[in-house]
Amino acid sequence: MKSPRIIPWPVSNRPDARIVDEVVATLRRGALVVLPTDTVYGVAADPGRPGAPGTPGAEERLFRVKRRPDNKPIALLAADGRQVEDFRAELGVIGRALADRYWPGALTMVLKTGDVWEGFRVPDHPVTLAILKAMGGVLRVTSANMSGEAPALTATAAVAALGSAIELVVDAGPAPGGVPSTVVKIGRDRCDILREGAISGLEIAGIVASLRKNPKNEPY
Repeated sequence: MKSPRIIPWPVSNRPDARIVDEVVATLRRGALVVLPTDTVYGVAADPGRPGAPGTPGAEERLFRVKRRPDNKPIALLAADGRQVEDFRAELGVIGRALADRYWPGALTMVLKTGDVWEGFRVPDHPVTLAILKAMGGVLRVTSANMSGEAPALTATAAVAALGSAIELVVDAGPAPGGVPSTVVKIGRDRCDILREGAISGLEIAGIVASLRKNPKNEPY
């Protein structure tokens, strides 16, 4: 089977328009691409790419490649809060305040998006941000490994885990790994900590409490 194409990203981590254009074109064809993030290597799919009649779309193939249960959602990565709201997610006052404070960074916000809830994060990595900006919208991204296995901290490990199921790999050197993002669920007037991670839940609670004391921010 055909091996994925591996593209080394310049050591400077400055945006490389040629590489970005190739990644965007590959994603828009519905292919899966491995990208570096500020935690681990991730495998990305364009959520707007349905498959041809009788074939799975990019999102469905991402679940299949990962052997991920259908009831375990995959988060969306965005370049900024505008892309999140363009996806019909409801940030609200609390969400915007947390986005201003922690994005890009290690905060995932679960937001009401139409009739469903979706998780969103803006990664603190120049390569991924450059690609997201060029895409003009969010990407489904999950760790580049089989479900239940250790995450990939290098492009080589991602290829070993996923192989020919992916078409393109952007190699920006070893990922830092470390503590995963904190996950919060933002309701109209509340913020619930779903997973404690790199950002303290107490710190987030303090920001939310300060908003509630400020009448200019009511209602949420």
